[in-house]
Amino acid sequence: MRAWWVDVPGKIADRPLRMGEREDPRPGPGEVLLRVDVCGVCRTDLHLAEGDLPPRHAGVIPGHEAVGTVVESFSGGRFSPGDRIGVAWLGQTCGHCPYCRRGQENLCLAPRFTGWDRDGGFADHMTVNEDFAYALPARFTNEQAAPLLCSGIIGYRALERAALPPGGRLGIYGFGGSAHLTAQIAISKGASVYVMTRSAQARDLALSLGAVYAGDAYDAPPVPLDSAILF
Repeated sequence: MRAWWVDVPGKIADRPLRMGEREDPRPGPGEVLLRVDVCGVCRTDLHLAEGDLPPRHAGVIPGHEAVGTVVESFSGGRFSPGDRIGVAWLGQTCGHCPYCRRGQENLCLAPRFTGWDRDGGFADHMTVNEDFAYALPARFTNEQAAPLLCSGIIGYRALERAALPPGGRLGIYGFGGSAHLTAQIAISKGASVYVMTRSAQARDLALSLGAVYAGDAYDAPPVPLDSAILF
């Protein structure tokens, strides 16, 4: 299969990613083989390529915003050939540490991550643990679904943790991928969104998406906020 992998980590200008042919992966117990149709690019992939995030194994294939079609199932579990599924950053947990036992898998003491521990979606094919794959609703195209698997997850969790009251005023500091998805969710729920970010282009985007206010990162919002999220 064709794939991009981290050869020698370094500045992007030095081309740390190498493109070539790799052996087709095979699914193991509890896994499915996925034909990758779309894979988003996350800043974490940049950190991995440049060495800020040390590769967990040589030749690791990045990519954890993958959408694709199941080609083969090892044991005929949750998904069948032809199903469209998504793959996110968290690729496996231990299942027995205190955090896993109380349903806080994001705090697992021995996690494995897609595109860092496990080869990711910058390839024609990849394998995924069925327990960490997501069925995707038909309303989303592949391109629309891919960023939801990382930026969307982060933003939605942040919004839930912010405990914004109904119809409340939400401050968002920074306006990257997660933030602009969070803003849209909050606005759809009836919130008033106030954005503070350095980028003039991002401020324009915020206003176009329905934000009440968009100012510089160091500006004070014009009204008191009920909740705020720093991205």
